[in-house]
Amino acid sequence: MALTLLPLRPTPAQQAQKRATQLASALPRPLDLTVASNRYAAAGLAVGTLAPLLLGRGWKAALGTGMAGFSAWATARELDPDHPQTAAVALPVAAAAALLGGAPNLLGSLTAVSSLRVLSATVGHRPSQNDLLALGVQAALSAFAGQRAAALLPGAALSLAADAGDRFAPAPEAALYGVAAGVLPPTLHRQEKDSKEKGTDRADQKAPPKKASDRGVLTDLLSLAALGLSQSLAAPETVRSGCDLVPTTVSAQRVQRSRQLALGALGLGLLLRESRGLAPLAAATLAVGLRRSGALDAATPKS
Repeated sequence: MALTLLPLRPTPAQQAQKRATQLASALPRPLDLTVASNRYAAAGLAVGTLAPLLLGRGWKAALGTGMAGFSAWATARELDPDHPQTAAVALPVAAAAALLGGAPNLLGSLTAVSSLRVLSATVGHRPSQNDLLALGVQAALSAFAGQRAAALLPGAALSLAADAGDRFAPAPEAALYGVAAGVLPPTLHRQEKDSKEKGTDRADQKAPPKKASDRGVLTDLLSLAALGLSQSLAAPETVRSGCDLVPTTVSAQRVQRSRQLALGALGLGLLLRESRGLAPLAAATLAVGLRRSGALDAATPKS
């Protein structure tokens, strides 16, 4: 009796696993409200949004203030995954800075969070093609918005992540893509602008209005305070937290490099007069530095 060989078809479970693998990303981290730190972040987002409205501000300022605090919290969770109290400190600091000095450009905040998340690899997945595309778009939009320091973060983060050489490392050429996305758009825009100016009559040409710098005294102080703790921040530290998707401990070396990258971005932001756009990053970095220097422990009352 002849045997008929039927083609092997994947089971529904195998198909679901394949789809999950294809859709897996190194960027999103769901906000599980069963975790106390996440409930605090959600409450902080709500309070940070309502406070400006109660003070007579518009919805734009309200949303900007709430998101600034939430971005600082999310950034601190990437820089200091073992210690949720640093994120709890970063949230009100960033929200207060936005309330008093003006809401930052949220593109820079989003780009910083995404870049540090890929570098720290807290999700536990190698950056997918969609992740690289998202990082490239964030870099390009940040560059067009004048957030030059933030625009360089994706390329730098991908380069450092590729150098890690672990299971979550992207391909080396991914870093070049990120750098190009952050550098080329403003360069091409500047060249186009220069060519248009050359084609106009310089005698009738009016001087272009000066663009206001994206900085403020309070946000400058935040960045300077964080940079003042760079020795404590940049030193290596053991990390015990696990990744979200796989039973693997978050790499201490990657977290250290994320902190170093954050310090570099803050320094560049000061030089480029872009400290306001990096205020959530500054608040998160400052909170980690205070915790590592022992200031947070000293300020916490002992029971």
